[in-house]
Amino acid sequence: MLSIGGFSVALALALFPGSGDALKEGDCEVCAAFLGKFYQSLEGNNVKFNSADIEQALVKLCKDAKGKENRFCYYIGATSDAATKMINEVSKPLSHHVPVEKICEKLKKKDSQICELKYDKQLDLTTVKDLKKILEEWGESCKGCAEKSDFIRKITELMPKYAPAAAKARTDL
Repeated sequence: MLSIGGFSVALALALFPGSGDALKEGDCEVCAAFLGKFYQSLEGNNVKFNSADIEQALVKLCKDAKGKENRFCYYIGATSDAATKMINEVSKPLSHHVPVEKICEKLKKKDSQICELKYDKQLDLTTVKDLKKILEEWGESCKGCAEKSDFIRKITELMPKYAPAAAKARTDL
């Protein structure tokens, strides 16, 4: 009789997992955003929802991924230099239209690093503090800079060296 009761409890826990597994607001930010955009692109491009086609499309998308999204692709094994392959943990659930948040929850259990990825906060270029941060990231300083215009002048001067694409975009205006 006790074994049936234990089985019932185990069955109930399996069917109704606790809220500890659910993602909190802000958890798996890169995972949820990247897979959400990927899912939308699959629907928009009329890709067949089978694991093989989804994997192929994911690897193709990951070739062009940059920054945190590239790191996410690396963690799931969708890059050529990845050490592990968990890509099927994404493609199979997506082929069954499982919500991306649920996929990210499962990925978090496999590799917690996946959900530690966060997008970098956008800099507000109206504050001297953020202008100083740009120079610090470049390994530069602005000696004698007292006003915001001094920092902007220094950043504009160094932009071709550290951010050539941004400098070119400014000159093309």
